[in-house]
Amino acid sequence: MNQLQQELKRRRTFAIISHPDAGKTTLTEKLLVLGGAIRTAGAVKSRKAEKFATSDWMELEKKRGISVTSSVMQFEYDGYKINILDTPGHQDFSEDTYRTLMAVDSVVMIIDAAKGVEPQTIKLFKVCRDRGIPIFTFINKLDRQGKEPLELFEEIEDVLGIESYPVNYPIGMGQSFRGVYDRQEHKIEWYNDKRERQVQALGEVDELADILKDTVDDYTLSQLEENLMLLDEAGSSFDLEAVKAGKQTPVFFGSAISSFGVPTFLEHYLKLAPQPQPRQSSDGMIQPDDSNFSGFVFKIQANMNPAHRDRIAFLRICSGKFEKGMSVYLDRTGKQLKLAQPQQFFADSRELIDDAYPGDIVGLYDTGFYQIGDTVCAAKDTINFGALPQFSPEHFAKVRAKNAMKQKHFLKGVSQLAQEGAIQVYKTQYEETILGVVGTLQFDVFVYRMQAEYGVDLDIEHMTHQVAKWLAHQEDAEELRRNSNNLIVADYKDRPVIIFENDFSLRWFQQKHPKVELRDSSHNM
Repeated sequence: MNQLQQELKRRRTFAIISHPDAGKTTLTEKLLVLGGAIRTAGAVKSRKAEKFATSDWMELEKKRGISVTSSVMQFEYDGYKINILDTPGHQDFSEDTYRTLMAVDSVVMIIDAAKGVEPQTIKLFKVCRDRGIPIFTFINKLDRQGKEPLELFEEIEDVLGIESYPVNYPIGMGQSFRGVYDRQEHKIEWYNDKRERQVQALGEVDELADILKDTVDDYTLSQLEENLMLLDEAGSSFDLEAVKAGKQTPVFFGSAISSFGVPTFLEHYLKLAPQPQPRQSSDGMIQPDDSNFSGFVFKIQANMNPAHRDRIAFLRICSGKFEKGMSVYLDRTGKQLKLAQPQQFFADSRELIDDAYPGDIVGLYDTGFYQIGDTVCAAKDTINFGALPQFSPEHFAKVRAKNAMKQKHFLKGVSQLAQEGAIQVYKTQYEETILGVVGTLQFDVFVYRMQAEYGVDLDIEHMTHQVAKWLAHQEDAEELRRNSNNLIVADYKDRPVIIFENDFSLRWFQQKHPKVELRDSSHNM
């Protein structure tokens, strides 16, 4: 086994997805504490204490107590190199989450024990299932009263359509919650009065009663024994191949806020989750141990360091070894670039690196070379990993700088934030700026960041329009401008777009202009 294969074997790259408030950022923090990456986890709720979640680096996130952008965190644990991509849970930022899911090899799905499978979880799960991404489930908040575990398994299978296999099982719930029983390794994990983790191996399930009789009430104990017996007799068998194909999800119980079940989860996950996987490209399947370096840009973030107003392109390495200063070709332009100042991240902190391997996420200093979806490779005969998903906006607003003297800063801010992919920018024939977003909270983020990062206060005029369609042929735009009252604008690449009031006005337009070809997005144009 060569060095590249050895490095591949110890890498795990995953995203954490959930509905808002299920405990995603809290679990991320506890994993970082376990890995020794941080000493204490910042409680997401205790904003007044000025101790914020490590992954929520943006000031706005700290004020609101939600994640509005994906974060990248890397650390080592038990010989493994772990890349965690913490994603926004709020649906208004789902486009950023969807693109992040293109850069991982597995996903951890968090479910609130009291609420079960929620709408945003269903949407994100569907993306993972369509890509065949292995999914590991962590059922959180067992320290509160919630749905019965058997009911949760049934919900996962009925609502999400994936077979579940509980790797561990909770001992009680809410006030009676005492820990978890590991079904695979036949051991109990709990915490004593001094918050010290206790692990005890069992020979047989029958021994549970002897060990727990002084800690658990009779009803909880009898329910535990009965449910474990039921799972053994009628539950699913563990099938690693089905897990790797995204058809079975290993389920873990715990409480991220109190760390119950988190160590067990991480230890099992590292053994079961896949190492970096092959990627489909324009030149067929690219194997991660191929010596030819390749990777793709899945995220661009401006102003991570407010002092330097920098811009970082996040690159997922797909094959070969990355080395500082190496020359690569950018598929979109065919131009050769030098990858200087490569960085790895821990939320907002970063460090320069000399090398990296498939599965790793590398930050590239970007002066405007890169776009989301770009492929880079060492070989001159470039390949392409395909376009990343782009959503059609559903909300629109006209924006302008309150102070005309700030116009230069306004244009720079709009351009840079648009390149991150969270907003889409259009120009009217009168040079007005229109923003299109998937969710209205993105307007708040945009206004906040323009003021905080570019010193520009905005006037924002919300529009009633709801649908954007790209015109397939430029000549149609000229004709429609002369003979139509529709709002025709240009996107950042000067391609013509019609913004409609609603679906009814879109259908009316299509009836009047049956020969005009409309497209849902700017891809493949």
